[in-house]
Amino acid sequence: MTTSPSSLRADAARNRGLIVEAARDLFRTRGINVPLSAVARRAGVGVATLFRRFPTRESLVSEVFAEQIERCEAVLEEAVSDPDPWRGFRRLVEFACAEQREDRGFTEAFLATFTNDHDERREQAETAFDTLVLRAQECGRLRPDFAASDLVMLLMANNGLRAAPAEHADVLSRRLVAYLLQAFETTTGPGEGALPPASPLRLHHAQGQP
Repeated sequence: MTTSPSSLRADAARNRGLIVEAARDLFRTRGINVPLSAVARRAGVGVATLFRRFPTRESLVSEVFAEQIERCEAVLEEAVSDPDPWRGFRRLVEFACAEQREDRGFTEAFLATFTNDHDERREQAETAFDTLVLRAQECGRLRPDFAASDLVMLLMANNGLRAAPAEHADVLSRRLVAYLLQAFETTTGPGEGALPPASPLRLHHAQGQP
């Protein structure tokens, strides 16, 4: 457990805030496995100070991403309770991929939170997602052979687009998600068939050339 900010002296509370902000910046761009020495350096504190506030990497990750994890759980809950299960499914997928586009660290933190075999939050999230999938299939919009691993496949593919030039990554991701949602769907509803605009990428971009 980490120490509550209210119980810290003013200078200690300030250091704690600096550490969290530095970790948020680095996790966002480099992922949650960035060296903690780099976090301390960015925060302008010693490594020993960092570990006094956050004894483990997991405690720091939990602090940095607590609000985003809770928001993701809320979106899943809203999707499950949506009267239109296909709309709820789409919104959940689009939300997860948008978060992944914006923040590399969040995706890693989310997966770390929900891949513990004995974690109650993981079990609740899996049960909720299974319920959403079943409802979307029963209403005839989600193809009957869709599997939970297909969402993992989508996230892995979407994550791969981080290798694209930064100015193209967002457009590519939105188009990929639209393509795969159409592949997951049994029928296309009114106005749902149009893809987002294509990116102007050419073959030479696949070799990392500008």
